[in-house]
Amino acid sequence: MKPPKFLRKYFWDVNFDSLDASQYPYFIIGRILEYGDKEAVKWMIKNFKKTQIKQTLIKRRGLSAKSANYWSCIFGVPKNKILCLKKSYQKMQKSHWPY
Repeated sequence: MKPPKFLRKYFWDVNFDSLDASQYPYFIIGRILEYGDKEAVKWMIKNFKKTQIKQTLIKRRGLSAKSANYWSCIFGVPKNKILCLKKSYQKMQKSHWPY
């Protein structure tokens, strides 16, 4: 499944034309959770299973705390299950970028 062209702006660092949503669902879902607008989120919910979205939210370390907190409320995922909200990960982020 090829993502629609309006999602191109969220994948600035990859070859969008060869991006396949069925092959890289967690990568695509993660980008939309972090950067997506209303239209992108509607497309994500329509094209991916709720379990895939929740698993991405739980396992993706690249989400900001702000996004993870928001989506945990929307999808009913307990915050203590989300990796990017764990204290050890937040400390590690600060050690890489201390500013």
